[in-house]
Order: sequence, then structure tokens, then C-alpha cells
Amino acid sequence: MILKFLKDWTLPIAMAAGACGYFMFHSINCLAPLKPAVWAIVDILTPLLIFTQLFLTFCKIEPSELKISKWHSTLLIFQAASAFTAALILICVPMNEIYREIFEGAMICLICPTATAAAVVTDKLGGSAASLTVYTLLSNLLAAVFVPVVFPLVEVHAELGFINAFLKILSKVFPLLICPFLLALLLRYISPKLHGFFKRNAGVAFYLWGIALSLVVGQTVRSLCNSTAPASVMWTIAGASLLCCIVQYSFGKHTGKRHKDTISAGQALGQKNTVLAIWMAYTYLNPLSSLAPGTYVLWQNIFNSWQLWRKRKKDETAVPIP
Repeated sequence: MILKFLKDWTLPIAMAAGACGYFMFHSINCLAPLKPAVWAIVDILTPLLIFTQLFLTFCKIEPSELKISKWHSTLLIFQAASAFTAALILICVPMNEIYREIFEGAMICLICPTATAAAVVTDKLGGSAASLTVYTLLSNLLAAVFVPVVFPLVEVHAELGFINAFLKILSKVFPLLICPFLLALLLRYISPKLHGFFKRNAGVAFYLWGIALSLVVGQTVRSLCNSTAPASVMWTIAGASLLCCIVQYSFGKHTGKRHKDTISAGQALGQKNTVLAIWMAYTYLNPLSSLAPGTYVLWQNIFNSWQLWRKRKKDETAVPIP
């Protein structure tokens, strides 16, 4: 009963825990000396949780399922082109800090890879979880290349220079997104029993996602509390993430419809690994831009909840064939 409650309400519980945890920790004055150490631990723990989630998800992939569908290439091109367009505007068009935060937030929502939990939602909606998991791998590979190359050009650090910034981000992002798949694939052949253990317990990734979500929400709340930006800017960033959500779900479903895989393609492009997105935005871009993926998680889960509700209603009203 408790596990069912936690699974049904993981999103609001995790977000509330992250926000409340930050305010409680921040308000206890005697803990002030510990704050730098605690935030350092959070910075280390978050990517470890993301790595473990991806590893458990990729343990479920069968090599025979690694088949590229036609819609995979279309969505990858759209994902790369839309994110690069936002990056190009940031690089080439002079703008104040407010507009930069908006475009950075949009860019991170566009390039962010597919959520590890998307396969679960896709399966419940009647789509192909295997096809979506393959796209999850491909979108992680795309992000692993895009982020180290483009982010140093968008958020310039004069003290590092492009090459140093590129290598620094590459050393953290590429292993985080690609090594989980390589490790899962290697483990399948060198230790089938251990691989089978992780495959049977891949559901743990869902709860690890909840913990990681709490941590990154705490980081987002921290950046919001420390920000001097007006409320109108925050609402505009949230609006930009809503627009990104609508565009990506719409384009994904439209593309999937042409290839008779509407549900899988829609979830592949629309349902994002927002935990990873918030972490990347907070770590490598303006911290306030993390508000975009922070609100994207609300938009995508509102839409997913509506889709699941509509699917249940459809199943309940379906007339059984005698």
C-alpha cells in the first residue's frame, strides 16, 4: 500500500521534499557551517544517481531490439536543429541577461534526452517501449556530443577558454550519458548472472529518479531564492518551457503518425529527463535557466496524466468482442 502510494505520487512528493528540505536546511542557523559541504555532496550525488538510472534502464535493452526506425532519424534531426537554433541566437544576437536566461532555458529543454521513465508511460499508453528505449540511447548520444561542443560557446568562461571548457564538460557529460550503456552491454557478456540481477531490479531506477528529482529541485529553489530576477522573468521562462513541451509533443506525434508509431514518437521527443536537464543547466549555464526544465517536468506530467486518464476511459468504454 505504501509503495503504491509512493509510486503514484512520486513526482509531487519528490518536488515537495526538495523544496521543503531546502527551506528547512537553510533556516537552521547552526547548520550554516555545513552548507558548503552539503551542497558539494549534492553536486556529486546527483550525477551518480543519473548514471545509475540510465544503467538500470539500459540493462533492459536486448541487443536484438536495437533497431533504428525511420522516425528516430527525423526526431534526432529536429532535436539537434531546434537546440542549435536556440544556441545560434544566443551566440550571434546581442541580448541582455534576461533574454539569455529564457533562450538558455529553451535550449536545454530541446536538447535534453528522453526520460528514463518514458518507456513505462509509453507501454501503458500502448506504444512500443523497445523502440522508445532505443531512441533514449540515441538522444543521450546526441546530448553527449552537443553539450560539450555548444555550451562553452553559449556561456563563455574567459578564464577557461573554449578548449578547456569543452574538455571539462566532456569529461563529465559523456561518461554520464554513454558509459551506462557500455557498462550494461559489457556486463551482459562478462557476467550474465549479475546483468540478470540488475535487469530484474531495473524498477529501482524509478525510485532513484525520485531521489535525484528531490536534489535537483532543492538546487533549483536555491538558485531562485538567490536570484534577483523579477517574477515576470521567471514566468516567461516557465512559459518558454511550456511552448517547448507543446512543440515537441506535437512534432513527435505528427512524425510518429506518418510511421504508425504515434505514441512512441510523441513520448520520445516530448518526455524529457528533466533531472539531467536541471543538473546541466544549473552546472554549466545560468542557474536561473534551470527553472525551464524545472517547470517542464510539470507540463509533461500534466499531459502524461491526461493521456493515461484518456486511455483508461477508452479501455473502460470499449465494447468487448463476443
